[in-house]
Amino acid sequence: HRQWIEVSGNKFRVLIGGDGPPLLMLHGDPQTHLCWHRIAPSLTDQYTVILPDITGRGETHKPSHDKHHHAYSKREMASEQMVMMQKLGFDQFYLVGHDRGARIAHRLTLDYPKAVKKLTIMDIVPVLDLYKNTTAQSAQDYFYFYFLTQNYPIPDQMITKDAEAFLKLILFGLSSEGSIFNPHAVQAYLTANTTPEAITAMCECFRAGLHVDYHQEARDFDLGNQITCPTLILWGEHSVVGKHFDVETIWRNWCLEPKFQSLTCGHFIPEEEPEKTLSSLRNFLNEK
Repeated sequence: HRQWIEVSGNKFRVLIGGDGPPLLMLHGDPQTHLCWHRIAPSLTDQYTVILPDITGRGETHKPSHDKHHHAYSKREMASEQMVMMQKLGFDQFYLVGHDRGARIAHRLTLDYPKAVKKLTIMDIVPVLDLYKNTTAQSAQDYFYFYFLTQNYPIPDQMITKDAEAFLKLILFGLSSEGSIFNPHAVQAYLTANTTPEAITAMCECFRAGLHVDYHQEARDFDLGNQITCPTLILWGEHSVVGKHFDVETIWRNWCLEPKFQSLTCGHFIPEEEPEKTLSSLRNFLNEK
């Protein structure tokens, strides 16, 4: 069922279904909780599946620009998800994140290690490693990582001129050729994420990545802070991450118990390879 959950006076749109241990699934850009539509229903037989629209996306609250990008730091976004889960009565849960949602999940697991039983990360490398390992070709393929971080309101205003075209560029540019997105899902992503508030939210999220998250991750790295729970890292062979980054080496630096699997797809794993993703997820969650 769909419901609103209030965290510090801000509303989160959340879809909850199923029965069993809690499983929190965090979507990425430029999407909403609907990105799990090919996977989540099958997990409700074993888990209580919780699908929020993350801060700044879908129907959830969208803080406006602030020069410190506080609201969109992954630490703040992770803290909101933690409070939300506690409000639902869950102090411990399984956690899955794709894209931006994986960045929040990474941060949440570092900040609240006792809360996360198992972590699944889909198609990212930490922002510290992403920027440190930038090449001319990866910057070309992931150009909006560098465009969206420009000062407010430069990218915000430029995107607003044709927001739908920009979001389609990301959706179809990062997926494998001929990827089959559900047209209703695509329409929902575009409707939710093309408003001026949603565009600024997206830019702020990337600006926070460069100006806040990067430095927090650098501190973690220097201190040797690692993810201690079992972690599954999935990525698409044809994604920018798969093509340009040494995923296994990078994540071994961050996780004590990593498992790795690449899939023959682009960036949008849950929609491009739902059956294999579901199978990997189930096997990982069910392992004792």
